[in-house]
Amino acid sequence: MQQIPGYESFSTIEPVTYGLSQDRKYFIETKKGEKLFLRLADVDHLDRKQFEFSMLEKVAALDLPTPKPVAFGLSEGGKSVYSLFTWCEGKDAEVVLSTLNEAEQYALGVKTGQYIRKIHAIPAPIGQEAWEVRFGRKTRAKLEGYSNCPLKFPGDKHIIDYLEANCALLVGRPQSFQHGDFHVGNMVIAADKTISIIDFNRCDFGDPWEEFNRIVFSAKVSPHFASGQLNGYFDGTPPLQFFRLLAFYIASNTLSALPWAMAFGDEEINSMLDQAADVLIWFENMRNPIPSWYIKPSLIE
Repeated sequence: MQQIPGYESFSTIEPVTYGLSQDRKYFIETKKGEKLFLRLADVDHLDRKQFEFSMLEKVAALDLPTPKPVAFGLSEGGKSVYSLFTWCEGKDAEVVLSTLNEAEQYALGVKTGQYIRKIHAIPAPIGQEAWEVRFGRKTRAKLEGYSNCPLKFPGDKHIIDYLEANCALLVGRPQSFQHGDFHVGNMVIAADKTISIIDFNRCDFGDPWEEFNRIVFSAKVSPHFASGQLNGYFDGTPPLQFFRLLAFYIASNTLSALPWAMAFGDEEINSMLDQAADVLIWFENMRNPIPSWYIKPSLIE
């Protein structure tokens, strides 16, 4: 860390252990009381980390409650790449939300929906591969991966049939910058009840509506928060075409979740089995693209 600019001013260096990222993460406080967040990764990930840092510079220009880039470069004799950001104050949103009333949960959901809409204004590079080709390839890989998985979940045929019958929904979809892992687990709520979006380490380009493919985690914690996200994003009730695509993206994730979980043991496997059961209930075995937890603005505001 001595090669990181400002190291001599660091008065506190504490490991941050939550999350599945392989990065080494630290909370930093300087002698002047400035709070920072440090990521250290193997130098093999230099290009990827450089991309993340440069994209967060573009996000910072939007003046949203997100980590702001401070410094980037090599450390540990060139063996590691560091990314230094401002610290977003707050506690895990999935914990704090349960302490708030439903109106507060909904209002925070609306805020994050509005924030992510602004983030999606950052365009994808010209020449991106067509979304139907790119995501279609990913969907076929997930179907094959699930087929080869020794574990299965009840009702999987409904998921598989929906994916196979609705690939045409991908045709002509626009692409933009994405957070890449947008759900309640990557947000923090401060004491003044303001919310920040953190952990952009999976950022990418793609269909902006695909960004909500992990809303299942938010809906499980708070249907009001999840509904607020959608209503805030669309400034009202989302169109039916969005819900059809949302069901497609969630179905795709549900199918790949079980093969993914097998590498992490029984706890993750059981969690993904429970999530698959929830998805089938929410979408009535994929017969209704509007999830049962969704609440229209007219029923809340």
